Amino acid sequence: MKVGIGQDSHRFDFDNKDRKLVLGGVVLEGYPGLAGNSDADVILHSITNAISGVTCVNILGKISDELCLEKGITDSKVYLKEALKYLNGQKIVHVSISIECLTPKITPHIPAIRSSISRLLDIPESSIGITATTGEGLTQFGQGQGIQVFSCVTVE
Repeated sequence: MKVGIGQDSHRFDFDNKDRKLVLGGVVLEGYPGLAGNSDADVILHSITNAISGVTCVNILGKISDELCLEKGITDSKVYLKEALKYLNGQKIVHVSISIECLTPKITPHIPAIRSSISRLLDIPESSIGITATTGEGLTQFGQGQGIQVFSCVTVE
């Protein structure tokens, strides 16, 4: 068994009204998108980083920059799939995700996000835990300026 921890955070892009908020591969309507070169899906980026913690191959950075900036691939699902290639037969058996933000309220979106991640990782929804907090407004994330996500993957 191995465990990987990943983190990612992005500020909201309040100026770009065309940018969509994407969390866990799910588009959430009615909210500002997150700033970034890609779709800035902080949940998938966090999971990708957690997988990199297991494989020791960093996807977010040089590899994602090549995909995004050189090939125009901005879909974070592609980065996650790239990370999965380096597991070399190991299988993710559980994912725990902790989200800090003031908006959007995460709880109503958990079923859709779990379903999306389940399909992407090919694991049961019951193996994906998602919690959310505002952190009592102590950080910029809890004050509504962006979203921060920590993920932990268990691999066997």
